Amino acid sequence: MRKVIENQLKIGQTDIPNIQIDLCCRDEIPQLLLGLQHIYRHRPIRDEVFKKLKQITPKEVAADKGRPGMDLWKILVLGTLRINCNWDFDKLHNIANEHKTVREFLGHTIFEFDQQYGLQTIKDNISLLIPQLLDEINQLAVSAGHDVVRENDEKLMLKGRCDSFVLETDVHYPTDINLLLDAIRKTVFSIGALCDDLGITEWRQYRHIFKKIKKQFNYVRRLKHSASKNQQVKSQKAQLIIDAHLAYVDMVETYVQRAKESIAILNGMDTGSVARIMAIEKYVAHAQRQIDQIRRRVIDGETIPHCEKVFSIFEEHTEWISKGKAGVPQELGLGVCILEDQYGFILHHHVMEKQKDVDIAAAMVAEAKRKFADLSCCSFDKGFHSPANKAQLQVLLDDVVLPKKGRLSEAEKQIEFSEEFIEARHKHAAVESAINALENHGLDRCLDFGLNGFKRYVALAVLARNIQILGAKLRHKNLERQRRLERLAA
Repeated sequence: MRKVIENQLKIGQTDIPNIQIDLCCRDEIPQLLLGLQHIYRHRPIRDEVFKKLKQITPKEVAADKGRPGMDLWKILVLGTLRINCNWDFDKLHNIANEHKTVREFLGHTIFEFDQQYGLQTIKDNISLLIPQLLDEINQLAVSAGHDVVRENDEKLMLKGRCDSFVLETDVHYPTDINLLLDAIRKTVFSIGALCDDLGITEWRQYRHIFKKIKKQFNYVRRLKHSASKNQQVKSQKAQLIIDAHLAYVDMVETYVQRAKESIAILNGMDTGSVARIMAIEKYVAHAQRQIDQIRRRVIDGETIPHCEKVFSIFEEHTEWISKGKAGVPQELGLGVCILEDQYGFILHHHVMEKQKDVDIAAAMVAEAKRKFADLSCCSFDKGFHSPANKAQLQVLLDDVVLPKKGRLSEAEKQIEFSEEFIEARHKHAAVESAINALENHGLDRCLDFGLNGFKRYVALAVLARNIQILGAKLRHKNLERQRRLERLAA
């Protein structure tokens, strides 16, 4: 049984529109809560948001039967708080149980000391949110923000700024030998634990086995090529490195083969552990790939093609991205493209899987314009330029600011050196501020697992950031109103 929110107020409970939020505090928590309060206070927006939240409950699950689950409004509040404040689940767990104002937004009174949230309960419920649902709620939040900034019945003409950045995945720096260590560690420990549970003694020494492998790994990783001018010394050291790698790979290969034999035996038994066996098989496949690549690189002297490389066996969607930034030779993660309007609201975002800026320029504008038809102008940087993109964007928008890479023709010079184009280029730099704000509010490193978790993390961060911007604008308006009243009273 799961409700959107409990309609009946309890004794001592403050209704969400009446909760007092400190306007003098400049922290992100009051701003986010102000934005959530505005959404809740305005009935049409709230009804639409609640309708979207009901989609969290699977169709095959009866919403009015079974054990009570966490209210859907609470999931939204805790999810946006976690990402916007860049907290881990332990911090969110403490805030949900101890922060007075947050608990008021969750529907608790000051007398309900015994109603606490479990850490795993919070994790499981926030993971129910899906990117598509969050994107639809984000559209409602941005529309609410536009209503706030709109004066009277003035029609908004939205001007966008589009750029991309890299959201890092939570992985260590990859080398072929430490990726092999990760694969064999998971293989050995997983199959050892499974055999222990089933009473099979074949892998009883799996911890000792991994210590032997780790010792050989540490020996290999400490070896460096000789810088001596003596060719004999250099060749001896190079041979030592090859021999050490061979010993490491041969040792791992022995246990990989042993694991495959054990898996064949387990598959012939009715163990009821199909999922665990499939997970072990996946790690075995990772280990075999890394063994092959190490042999090809170290022994055969082959350069491994980039397309064959995997940069994490846990976050397999991780990409090696070099954007050419000073002091940042590479980043490990996925690109995220955002399109922001002149008021700071993010109209649309896109997770770039094996895509570059030039591949998504027209699609970003088309999707943003589908959501917000008032979008009339958008600026980009040179990385988004291509003749095809320029032609498509000119059909979609009234004004396109898309500087060209390379030499300009006389006609292009007249366009790009005009005052209007230069002014738009200067304003485009503001998107870097939006990217920096997103990175400071959760999108510096993704702490969720898997590609679906990555996309949910991004969508939740964008939604939370837009709600915070809405709250910041409401805070500014309320403070101005208070100051005017104080001046009149004086």
